[in-house]
Amino acid sequence: MTYLSRVAEPTLRRYLEAFPVVGLTGPRQSGKSTLLRHLLPNYTYVTFDDAKNILSFVDDEEGFLKQYASHVIFDEVQHVPEIFNRIKILVDQKRSYYGNFVLTGSSQFKFLQHVTESLAGRIGLMSLLPLQYSEMPNAWVKESIFRGAYPELVTRNYHEANLWYASYIETYLTKDVRALANIGDMRDFQRFLQLLAANTAQCLDMSLYARDIGVSVPTIRRWLSVLEASYIVFIVPPFYENFGKRITKSPKIYFYDTGIISYFTGTTTYEQFDQGPMAGNLFENYVVSEIYKNELHRATLSSLYYLRTQDKAEIDLIVDRKTSKDFIEIKKNATFQPRMVQNLKKYTQAGCRSILLYTGEKYKHGDVEVMPYWEYLEK
Repeated sequence: MTYLSRVAEPTLRRYLEAFPVVGLTGPRQSGKSTLLRHLLPNYTYVTFDDAKNILSFVDDEEGFLKQYASHVIFDEVQHVPEIFNRIKILVDQKRSYYGNFVLTGSSQFKFLQHVTESLAGRIGLMSLLPLQYSEMPNAWVKESIFRGAYPELVTRNYHEANLWYASYIETYLTKDVRALANIGDMRDFQRFLQLLAANTAQCLDMSLYARDIGVSVPTIRRWLSVLEASYIVFIVPPFYENFGKRITKSPKIYFYDTGIISYFTGTTTYEQFDQGPMAGNLFENYVVSEIYKNELHRATLSSLYYLRTQDKAEIDLIVDRKTSKDFIEIKKNATFQPRMVQNLKKYTQAGCRSILLYTGEKYKHGDVEVMPYWEYLEK
């Protein structure tokens, strides 16, 4: 498979120089193993998706770690949780031996649980998500808005994308979900996924989902945590600073990859996306997820929020970089209208950037930067 350079490469090098152990998490098929094997050709690669390696470790833990004690990549380590404590012992013997172990996992919950128990203070954690805007081949940038950005799909020119996503979802349901949670009716869980896809980029109402599916709110909350832990969805919380009780408290829900949304909503062509009822929400999901990918891949330690007041005034995204903030409104429109930036003018904090991202030309409107979304994503 053709290797596509990743924005996260310099970040990985920084982590290898700063920590004895580096943990790389992300969804299945996001390119974790490909990145590591490309960037670290001198490291030994061991995957615990292979049952033989699991058996070898279980049969002789100490002997296994003697064999793989230096410059090794352990892939999908959540399958052998006992290895975390073994690695801790080795690290404590050679604490200044930086970048010696690289661990990967596609289940954030189990990975972090074992890290907290055994490797706290010894491991640097980073994430790798599907391809971001600047990593995409030019020929497929437009298609990726609704087709998603998993590397295998992109390098195969989205050949049989629907079949690929059907298999991906099935694999996810059987491997990750069953391993993370005791979910009684998988059909109800899949229906929950479909409902989330149809309501992406909207405020999360767990009571409504519970009512529609016929389960309890605690069940919906548990299912949502499973989806978050497996890198299917992420939550953007509301921004409270200086607004207090005047704002909506519910978070907004987004998918890491828009291709999953399209799969569940039956969107298979650009025309269906562009002219369909999901166009605005799917485009917002795309832009927000692209910004999130960039912040994570560069390890900027930024936080994402949104703002919605009780009288329904909304700003789609706030990127909080601690020393500065970007207040961002996202529109699929190609024609600028002053009403698009009314909320930005009213609610953007002093000293912060005020930005409208849309599909039209670059334009200056007072203090608001009006720019095509791709220009922001490129930077």
